[in-house]
Amino acid sequence: MTGFFKGIQQIKYEGPASDNDFAFRHYNPDEIVMGKPMKDHLRFAAAYWHSFAWEGGDPFGGRTLDRPWFGDSMEAAKLKADVAFEMFQILNVPYFCFHDADVRPEGNDFATNTRNLEEIVDYFAGKMDETGVKLLWGTANLFSHRRFMSGAATNPDPDVFAFSAATIKTCMDATVKLGGENYVLWGGREGYETLLNTDMGRERAQAGRMLQMVVDYKHKIGFKGGILIEPKPQEPTKHQYDYDVATVYGFLKDFGLEGEVQVNIEQGHAILAGHSFEHELALARELGIFGSIDMNRNDYQSGWDTDQFPNNVPEMTLAFYEVLRAGGFKTGGTNFDAKLRRQSLDPEDLILAHVGGMDACAAGLKAAVAMLEDGKLEAARDARYAGWDAPQGLSLMTSDLTSIAARVQSENINPSPKSGRQERLENLINRYQ
Repeated sequence: MTGFFKGIQQIKYEGPASDNDFAFRHYNPDEIVMGKPMKDHLRFAAAYWHSFAWEGGDPFGGRTLDRPWFGDSMEAAKLKADVAFEMFQILNVPYFCFHDADVRPEGNDFATNTRNLEEIVDYFAGKMDETGVKLLWGTANLFSHRRFMSGAATNPDPDVFAFSAATIKTCMDATVKLGGENYVLWGGREGYETLLNTDMGRERAQAGRMLQMVVDYKHKIGFKGGILIEPKPQEPTKHQYDYDVATVYGFLKDFGLEGEVQVNIEQGHAILAGHSFEHELALARELGIFGSIDMNRNDYQSGWDTDQFPNNVPEMTLAFYEVLRAGGFKTGGTNFDAKLRRQSLDPEDLILAHVGGMDACAAGLKAAVAMLEDGKLEAARDARYAGWDAPQGLSLMTSDLTSIAARVQSENINPSPKSGRQERLENLINRYQ
């Protein structure tokens, strides 16, 4: 034991009446919900980067967190891993996620980066065997180093493209070696600042080719997990090629990959794109590309991606309602892509942030299950579209303008508006909280 979380015992479920800060009130991992344990619905994962690599800086100030593993050495990386797996066990989370740069020291070249990653992957493997914690997904950090300032796959320099492709290969290999269930492509700088120096067609083609190579390599090595793209709007670049679920789907269609790649949807990114989280989840379901989620929230006054831990149960309810309507997670899960506030310095803060987030998700899941089982929302939705299931409605989808116009005239169709009953449905949703 490292002693970093000294005195903090494993978090247990104590129920809604508990006044113990270090206890779950809603998350009961073994509670059977819709025929399976709650833990299998939620499939929680802790994010390595925000929990252990983030230093507490913001655009106006530097590091506020002081962690004993901060340092660019293999010894520091292994201490970080020791602390991370202690946290995973305290929280009893079944999964974690990481970028390569989160877990290994940065080398002076690709070969050193690869050796460092391979060494820490071997260390992870031992920790995973000891604890039973699994890898939900791995990914490559192709945005932090200055070499990626103009993107990775979309970079105007072919050497950066090549470096990025090689790095992705090593990270996919690491993910497979650790039994990861997905591989994520997070295009943090796959966009542009100005069209004055940008060939948009060329950059989209480069990004498409990179993704095709990822899919080809997945099949070459026999990786059975999912390949996921995380939609990412306007941060940090002004225009992102993977702006939202709809944009990603169009990109996949362009490059013949819609049957190969799904999306990992983040709540904060959905808000930045001008959508709700449930909109992005519902659209991914309808398009057949729903895969996994990053769970966090934004500060709605700030207008940027603040990556806060979720605490809004009604929001979580609507999100998990869409997850359940999509059939639930298969290889995906609920990853806490969330970080402490820069003034939250204590080890206890890191534990309690996750406890609160896990409880909010569990409460949202239970409310979503109640909504589905009750069926009133779906019944109201079905009633609104009932005319389309009648013979005349069905015929419209196979008719042409001429025949429809003739019918409207002969039957003197003159429809009156019908209420959408939004307020009634909003009131209904609040009954489940």
